[in-house]
Amino acid sequence: QVQLVESGGGAVQAGGSLRLSCTSSGDLVTYYCMAWFRQAPGTERERVASDDNYGRALYRESVEGRFTISRDSARQTLYLQMNDLKPEDTAMYYCAVRKNTLCASDPTLYSYWGQGTQVTVSS
Repeated sequence: QVQLVESGGGAVQAGGSLRLSCTSSGDLVTYYCMAWFRQAPGTERERVASDDNYGRALYRESVEGRFTISRDSARQTLYLQMNDLKPEDTAMYYCAVRKNTLCASDPTLYSYWGQGTQVTVSS
């Protein structure tokens, strides 16, 4: 059973930075689309960033220029560097893997999910 384990969340003030990590227990990071989603209470889960392992990273418009997604296949780890955080970035953040080299924004197309890590940004 493949597991994804996120870490790195926390509480920061606006303008601060956090780096989220997601480590896979299986060989998922090497081959497939990986993404970060987030979900705030009462809202739908939304894609924040994704990486298809061909160097094509996509970002939600609201985080473009502030967040960076990257992966380390040797460590089977996906990262999300988040800079200049804003209160509207507050949410539970999840990493996800789609068993396809192409990424998608629909969370139902992703097969594996981590348990989530909370990010809280205060003004």
